[in-house]
Amino acid sequence: MRALELLIETIIFNSRWILAPFYIGLVIGLVLLFVHFSIELTAFILKIHIAGESEVILGILGLIDLVFVGNLVLIVIFSGYENFVSKIEASERDRPDWMTKVDFGGLKQKLMTSIVAISAIQLLKAFMNVDQYSTTKLTWVTVIHVVFLFSLLAVTLSDRLGEATKHSSETRRRK
Repeated sequence: MRALELLIETIIFNSRWILAPFYIGLVIGLVLLFVHFSIELTAFILKIHIAGESEVILGILGLIDLVFVGNLVLIVIFSGYENFVSKIEASERDRPDWMTKVDFGGLKQKLMTSIVAISAIQLLKAFMNVDQYSTTKLTWVTVIHVVFLFSLLAVTLSDRLGEATKHSSETRRRK
């Protein structure tokens, strides 16, 4: 019976490697995002001489938006792989500091913060082009952003409450 239990546990433990292709897919998605960013940057550069101030600001905001999405994908790749599959040992010398500090709770907060930042840029772009949006669409963009803000707040509060509960439990055990 113990051998069967060990076999099942080994299968379950090694099943984490099923996630590896997902992360490879995200790396491919990051490459595709880079291609899109390059196309957007090239188009922006070619039109800069005829662009007005608001078009320049919107163009830069669009590039920032793509960078935020790229950062978000990279955070998910690194943190997800390290938290759920295996430690990344490929480049200890060049390892970003945050990689060793982001647990699942931190990953959720970073994801939500990035989504709120992306949403805020979309909202700003909408209000800078207010004449191209209907009142209904502007309302929806605003409502969606507020929902993201409250979601971030809820995730942060639940993580803080969880940490406080964990800390008080540890304090009680030590006494």
